[in-house]
Amino acid sequence: MSLLEKALESGKFGVTAEMAPPKGYDFSEQLEAAALLNGKVHGINVTDMQSASLKATSLGLCIKLKLAGCEPILQMTGRDRSRMAIMGDMLSAAAFGIDTMLALTGDHPTVGDVKDSKPVYDLDSVGILRMLSKMEATGQDCGGNDLKETPRFYKGAAVTPVYEPLFLQINKLRQKVDAGAKYIQTQGIFDLEQFKRFMDEVDKAGIKAHIMAGIIPLKAAGMAKYMNENVPGIAVPQSMIDRLAAAAAEGKEKGVKGLPMAMGIEMAAEMIAQIKDQKLCDGVHIMAIGAEKNVPAILEKAGIDISAQ
Repeated sequence: MSLLEKALESGKFGVTAEMAPPKGYDFSEQLEAAALLNGKVHGINVTDMQSASLKATSLGLCIKLKLAGCEPILQMTGRDRSRMAIMGDMLSAAAFGIDTMLALTGDHPTVGDVKDSKPVYDLDSVGILRMLSKMEATGQDCGGNDLKETPRFYKGAAVTPVYEPLFLQINKLRQKVDAGAKYIQTQGIFDLEQFKRFMDEVDKAGIKAHIMAGIIPLKAAGMAKYMNENVPGIAVPQSMIDRLAAAAAEGKEKGVKGLPMAMGIEMAAEMIAQIKDQKLCDGVHIMAIGAEKNVPAILEKAGIDISAQ
């Protein structure tokens, strides 16, 4: 049983961090960041060619993390693999003791950096979850063949709280939970009142799963504006953009670098503390986007210490 499963299923506040594999095959930078995260989070969620950008696979870095004594969470998308390839990768993950996963459909290759790649989409996120749940229940692979050993995974999925019409996301979320998802991580949230409304809709729908709020520490006002304009499901309030801009202006005036990033860390910590104190959901998933070394500082400012839970 993974640390994340133990935490969430026992009612503790779950904390995970996200990490992307490199463009090449040198994992040293990721392993250095992971060493800082060890003992600070319940799992390190490794992206699987996020935004259809070609990188080393999630499985490769997950294996490296596991061998380094960390708790990896394997992302598995349906974009690049048939059901046969997905199951083969999941069996390989189990061989290394990787027992927590996140199922995703995957962005289309046309939005990525290898636009000539042909998408597979044999299974979407719901199909991946359903296939693994059936394997666990029957002891058979996706072809109906008996397995010598049947692995069990703590299965997760994703949801976008900022979406219109919202009932479509709620219905998709219900399908994912019915297919076997036990925990759900959200797209990055920035407006807690809006997030509360989303959680109310989840409750009204009678969906029972552990929701982990996605937290993206902002690095600059420009980053926030870019995400608002280009990333579906992201809505950074103007008040946050103004705080980042003010930090940049102060830094320029005083000749001090890094104040916008420090403000982003501060705002992320504020949100995490409020989410935990107000019991808005069961945990947080921190997407630092290349700045994973800042995650321990964010958690310290938020007053989160998983060893003390």
